[in-house]
Amino acid sequence: MAPAPALRSTTPRIAMVLVMVLLFVLFTGLLDGGQGVQPLRMLDQPRFLLANAWPGLLFAGLLLVATRRLLLSFGLACLLEVLVYGINTLKMANLGTPLLPADFRMVGQLRKGGTHLLAGYLPHSPWPYLALVAGVLVLVTAWRLEPPLFQHRTGGRRLAAGGALALLLGSLFAGWSGWAKVYNGHVLWLEPWSAASTREHAGLLSELVMFDLQYNLHKPKPNSVVAEQLINQSADALRRRTGTPNASVLPDIVVIQSESFFDPGITNGYAHSDLTPNLRRLAAHGTSGALHVPTFGGGTIRTEFEMLTGLSLRYFDNLQFPYLQMGRKEVPSLVHVLDAHGYATVAVHGNDPTFWNRNTAFKALGFQRFVSQADFPRDAPNDGKYMADSAMTDEILSQLKDNGPPQFIFAISIEAHGPYDVEPKDTAARDAIAVPAGIDGKDKVEVQNYLYHMQHADQELGRLADALARRQRPTLLLFYGDHLPALTEFYRSNGFVDGGDMLAQPGTWLLVDPRSTAQPVHEDTAAWLMPGELLAAAGIHDDAYYALTQQLGPKLAALTRAPGAPQPDESDATRQLDQSMASVEQLRMNRKLQPLLAKVLGKPAAPTPAATTSAASVATTPSSMVHAPASTPVTARP
Repeated sequence: MAPAPALRSTTPRIAMVLVMVLLFVLFTGLLDGGQGVQPLRMLDQPRFLLANAWPGLLFAGLLLVATRRLLLSFGLACLLEVLVYGINTLKMANLGTPLLPADFRMVGQLRKGGTHLLAGYLPHSPWPYLALVAGVLVLVTAWRLEPPLFQHRTGGRRLAAGGALALLLGSLFAGWSGWAKVYNGHVLWLEPWSAASTREHAGLLSELVMFDLQYNLHKPKPNSVVAEQLINQSADALRRRTGTPNASVLPDIVVIQSESFFDPGITNGYAHSDLTPNLRRLAAHGTSGALHVPTFGGGTIRTEFEMLTGLSLRYFDNLQFPYLQMGRKEVPSLVHVLDAHGYATVAVHGNDPTFWNRNTAFKALGFQRFVSQADFPRDAPNDGKYMADSAMTDEILSQLKDNGPPQFIFAISIEAHGPYDVEPKDTAARDAIAVPAGIDGKDKVEVQNYLYHMQHADQELGRLADALARRQRPTLLLFYGDHLPALTEFYRSNGFVDGGDMLAQPGTWLLVDPRSTAQPVHEDTAAWLMPGELLAAAGIHDDAYYALTQQLGPKLAALTRAPGAPQPDESDATRQLDQSMASVEQLRMNRKLQPLLAKVLGKPAAPTPAATTSAASVATTPSSMVHAPASTPVTARP
């Protein structure tokens, strides 16, 4: 078919483009649904609608210059917006929070073992996919039949227009500070503490741009004077803590990060149940309590990062997905401290090692080996969609040695990972699980599936603890949940015993010597404070930073919450401590805190390998040196 001649008259072409722009702006507002960008608000606050549609308009304009087809260009832009808003709807349904700029880093995870995990959250109904196919067919037809809007040769005007549009679009995505004159809280509406509220007023796309600009323009800047003052105030207590002799015999340490584990007893629906008997049994001789974590329903690596580094993401707003953002440079960590004390350090996870960029991140954190999915036995069982917790327990026990250096094993479970609509191995056991009245249909099955897997986690905790108690070598066991599962409809229907918001609910943690008969200790803490707790329990007292977190952190623990969660009321003293701790944490991340600690304490502050090893030398270490078979002890440092 010969291409149709381009429209020649200038006025009709301009009119057609303007009409399409107006329709696109109104369509974006209708698709968004936020009260500030509804189509009728075009009359009283048009800048809200235009700002929300602006990224799509720039994209459509660039396509128009490239294809010369008006309907095709705006149709593709509309289709892209539908995809973005659809993904936002899925995230809201599963995690209770809207899209944020950092979420787009997950696109790279689709080629790194994340497709099977992320695809589980897609709709099971065929209709959305059929609608998407229909939209693509319409656009293909438009490409074939629609006449060009202007001639192919335009005397350089087309090239200039395309370059200008590409520059505008690129600067918007790159977070150029000039856009802050349009996308800011004075011109539109921005509540940095609440993405959901911002979206309702300014629109999802404006919110994404504003949050991206906020993180780019307001990167944390530590104040070393404030940090030094805070350390000085705690200097005497720090000297006492770090002056305690280290243990002559260091225990083996096993840490279990249990996927989505929490005690359902904090919900009204299960307030009087006992679904975690092994956790309760072990807590009777250990330290346990509520665990405040920086995420909800997903984002495992946020809690994981805090646990392994002792750094609170509260003080790093621009670090939403730390493993995807920290690159190859070394990060101060618990692992480096244990390595300096002669520990053999191993990470264990029954999933693809590249998902969440763990293969690179674990090297930066100091792990000597990473035992991942391919290193497990071929007959390692699955239960539901993922590897069973029983397989992880077996692997941990196979890794523990009865001689040689002390060992640190950090194991990450995956059996209880959502979504919770996949049939488990034992459906009869699943169906026998009681569900509160009023929970039925899809929500009932999801709650039962979750509890089925969660109880397996509790059973494996008991089995592991019993095995560790029989060992000749002393062993410490730390067990905790990374976040609450994304059972949002269940939470909304039943609520929590404390009446709080689901985004602010704590999980649970347990630190125990399985051979101990000590009295129980109840202690509420936060993920970033657990390394200090663990080192103290292991008899390692020479790291001043972790001693500082033990000294000051308990006053700040409850401030750790998921993004978008309501924050608790703070006293003036707590607020001041919080602000000062931010500088300490940021200096720690930049590896500038150790000299300051040494200066205040008047003695070396136990430098870790992270402070003495060249980041460049680590960056050149082959990635295979971290992901190695279980039988091959490979160091992560040259």
